[in-house]
Amino acid sequence: MRVFVTGASGFIGSAVVPELIGAGHQVVGLARSEASAQALLAAGAQAHRGSLDDLDSLRAGAAESDGVIHLAFIHDFSQFEANCETDRQAIGALGSALAASARPLIITAGLGVQSPGRPATEEDPPIPSSAGFPRSVSEEAAASALAVGAHVSVMRLPQVHDPNKQGLITFMIALAREKGLSAYVGDGANRWPAVHVLDAAKLYRLAFEKGRAGIRYHAVAEEGVPLRDIAEAIGRRVNVPVNAIAADEAVGHFGWLGHFVTADLRASSALTREWLDWNPVQRGLISDLDRGRHLEEMKA
Repeated sequence: MRVFVTGASGFIGSAVVPELIGAGHQVVGLARSEASAQALLAAGAQAHRGSLDDLDSLRAGAAESDGVIHLAFIHDFSQFEANCETDRQAIGALGSALAASARPLIITAGLGVQSPGRPATEEDPPIPSSAGFPRSVSEEAAASALAVGAHVSVMRLPQVHDPNKQGLITFMIALAREKGLSAYVGDGANRWPAVHVLDAAKLYRLAFEKGRAGIRYHAVAEEGVPLRDIAEAIGRRVNVPVNAIAADEAVGHFGWLGHFVTADLRASSALTREWLDWNPVQRGLISDLDRGRHLEEMKA
């Protein structure tokens, strides 16, 4: 099948593209630059020039495909609300091109779900979007696409990692280097779910091949890694002390990350595993953080 992939040359896309090609699919990746186009060609994919805010290019890429995997997102947290709105419009454009068809559209969202006292499941609705939490507009846009007959499903991502990148934890590593301290809040017992990028890539392929419309999938290999364990792994990696800070110091120390480092975001993927026969097999988050330390030492 001919798969149009946005974000195809990014961190996750660079794993999804060879996963799709290895399964016999033809991949066309959205490329906003010549460098991205060349990277796609080198990976065995075709390049479709355009960008997230070029809605005509998105519609054209989707219209010429047998389905779409939408991975692209502008990760500039100083313009987070505006970037979420860009994602909403992009999903709307992709959905309109695939309306009233059986061609799959998989959109990407965060695990913005409230489930006090238990892991979040695929059946939990997202937190309603607001100025304080705009990321849910992606799932809302998916629901609008579903309403016009697009075969859309949602992939909710936790911290996606390999030894070099680890989602929000990458920013925590940079902050620990800057401040000479790897911190966690309170007792650090709150947890973040995680998945290796190669396991996530396989799940995107399975969802594209076998997924159902209107379903939310959780790309979760580890339900919840304690923030204290993450902070200690960062301390080992950066060779800085590890200390707890009080909750009222979180924003002052972490900045925009302050909201996240106090959250308990456990999530289950039991239904996803059952629906798609997905069994993650790659290394865990802490192992990759420690492997990254050794890679950095070898480069030094």
